[in-house]
Amino acid sequence: MPPHCDSLDGPVVTAARKALEGRDVAQILPYVPEEGEREVREAFRLAAKARTFGREAQEVADRWFFETVVRVHRSGEGAPFTGLKPAGLDVGPVIPVAEHALDVGSPDELTEALCGIIREQVEERHGRAIALKKHAAEGMAAARAFVEAGLGVQVWAHHVYKQAIAAPHAPALHS
Repeated sequence: MPPHCDSLDGPVVTAARKALEGRDVAQILPYVPEEGEREVREAFRLAAKARTFGREAQEVADRWFFETVVRVHRSGEGAPFTGLKPAGLDVGPVIPVAEHALDVGSPDELTEALCGIIREQVEERHGRAIALKKHAAEGMAAARAFVEAGLGVQVWAHHVYKQAIAAPHAPALHS
């Protein structure tokens, strides 16, 4: 699961915040499935009304609206809602680069990052297998260690390949 659609600084809450601030429910609707749109529209209406009753009411309404849209978003992915996560979680190196690529309209930085990660993994996994291969004739345990590492490289490469060639319009993995 990409790690931050359910965080307070993730894309779903960011869109929900913009919707409330701009008084435009359409800002959040792309993040929820069609079957959840009615619920989100009603939650938006209620939250917008509650926000007019002062700062504390606004904070409660906003939080409730964020929880609602994240829950509906996660439901559309077939994933459970386990609560809002705090802002600032470590989402790893790739999510920020992917977000930036979408912001600037160029895949170059993301391509470089992913190719670099793949290159490092190939070199590490292959290097380990080759190091074990040098000792494979030293007994059954050494031979098995080499075979395990070699097959591990092949299986890992196959999984990476299958993910890489997956249809670009295929449903996203859980967020």
